[in-house]
Amino acid sequence: MTQTDPTAIDPQPLIAAAREAARNAHAPYSRFSVGAAVLLTDGSVVTGANFENASYGLSLCAETVAIATLSAAGRLRDVVAIGVIGGMQVDGVATGTDPVRPCGRCRQVLNEAAGMGARDIAVFCAGAQGERIETHRLRDLLPHAFGPADLGL
Repeated sequence: MTQTDPTAIDPQPLIAAAREAARNAHAPYSRFSVGAAVLLTDGSVVTGANFENASYGLSLCAETVAIATLSAAGRLRDVVAIGVIGGMQVDGVATGTDPVRPCGRCRQVLNEAAGMGARDIAVFCAGAQGERIETHRLRDLLPHAFGPADLGL
């Protein structure tokens, strides 16, 4: 698996795109908006926002929305990095400066894309506001990941 050097990627455009995507979050139940922006090998960026449902189990995280969009476009192999932001809605706007990290389900979904592209994905995490950005590698956020090899593939 190719190791993506997170320090070679400027996280600012991804965080800005994720913040913009969070404006489209459908989060009437949790009132917690999340945005994700995925960087592809050709430099393009695909975004997603969380989409809640009254039947909570049917809700979709921002990261999953973005990765599913890439899958539908046949681009799972092209994922290099992701920026994720989130925060509580105040007057319909995401707020807060504490970095938000992908949940366990999203880490597993990102792992599928990482395996398809044979690269470790850089993960940048920030709050809905502020300058603080955490930098991670997916393998550090999801050690001992379950993947195709566990299925004998």
